[in-house]
Amino acid sequence: MITYLQGRLVQKNPTDVVIDCNGIGYLVHISLHTFSQLPTTENVKLFTYLLVKEDSHTLFGFAGIEEREIFKLLISVSGVGASTARTMLSSLSPDQVKDAIVNEGIATIQSVKGIGVKTAQRVILDLKDKILKVYGLSTISGTTSNTNKNEALSALETLGFARKQAEKVCDKIVQQDPGASVETIIKLALKNL
Repeated sequence: MITYLQGRLVQKNPTDVVIDCNGIGYLVHISLHTFSQLPTTENVKLFTYLLVKEDSHTLFGFAGIEEREIFKLLISVSGVGASTARTMLSSLSPDQVKDAIVNEGIATIQSVKGIGVKTAQRVILDLKDKILKVYGLSTISGTTSNTNKNEALSALETLGFARKQAEKVCDKIVQQDPGASVETIIKLALKNL
């Protein structure tokens, strides 16, 4: 298996890149998260996963090993294909995916295009124990702030704010003050929305 590619970035698009490795150009499919992490320099290194199917060999690239491992976990779930997993990693960061699974955030997972309630439940059911086993309890360290953030998000949605916009603002607030209470998050979010 090709575990990573290191070479010259020839072509860069939000969904794929072409990397020249000693005269061979590899088409690598990427998520928007990886796209945002790509350096502005010519030389690039992407960790890869080769998906072999009956009719195709598709190379997926990731900015970090953790994102690749989460992708592999996601595609192991019945009903979640490579394109859905890539869409999930484009909509949410790897940490957000882990948090949503560990904290059973069905609404967060369901916010990804193409994922319904049953698929979101299946993702949580199949992967929660695996993520806790691989990444340990440190993943849950942000549980309190995530619970507070989720409650604040629900309140902001009730007030009529768009979820995506409110979520971005709440994420910034929680990053600056991980122990922020629900009230604090809502007050600061209202100032920034």
